[in-house]
Amino acid sequence: MPLGALRPSPLVEQAAEHLREQIAAGHWPVGTALPGETTLARELGVGRSTVREALRALAGAGLVRPRHGAGVFVIATEPVEDWPTRLRRAAVTDVYEVRTGVEVQAARLAAQRRTPEDITALRAALEGRRTAAAGDDAGFVEADIALHGAVVAAAHNPVLSDLFAEFVPVLREGLVTLLDLTRLRHEDANTGDDTHAALVHAVAEGDADRAAAVLLAELEQTLERLRGRR
Repeated sequence: MPLGALRPSPLVEQAAEHLREQIAAGHWPVGTALPGETTLARELGVGRSTVREALRALAGAGLVRPRHGAGVFVIATEPVEDWPTRLRRAAVTDVYEVRTGVEVQAARLAAQRRTPEDITALRAALEGRRTAAAGDDAGFVEADIALHGAVVAAAHNPVLSDLFAEFVPVLREGLVTLLDLTRLRHEDANTGDDTHAALVHAVAEGDADRAAAVLLAELEQTLERLRGRR
């Protein structure tokens, strides 16, 4: 039974959804192996890398499981949570994985290179984040990004600054989605204030190891939430 070629963009999401529908319809019953990547790529009209990413999304949803040397096997016909939520969660997780690499290094450099003006800007951004806690998610996200941007600026590395600037639109969307998915602000409108205050303090004190550790712990905790482990 041919699967049918897909329309362009976003191909990974389309491929994953198409395969999920076939699994839910019983085209590949639980316990059976999916066709190989080459076959799926040909039938879907996409590249093997797209198929690989789609299979990873299916595995994350609890629908399939790879077996070394044997292939990818169907283990369930319904995802562990609704499909749109699973895709959104996976997308935000990717954002945070990249964010960690950029910002942890920036925090370390900021603690080594900050100026008195940088410290003033960081403290003002922290207060701005606290003030924004009384508003909606979008405003809170803007204030949170402004604080993280102040940390990156204090690193005085133009490459990191450019990377962060390019990353901000995706980060903004990802943070709003994160708050919607995890409902963190329903429990605490100023969620993460203690860690952000600790980050600002570490940078101001010139403690590079502490600044990097605080930010890494915060971002990794968020990744754990997104991956559904806590």
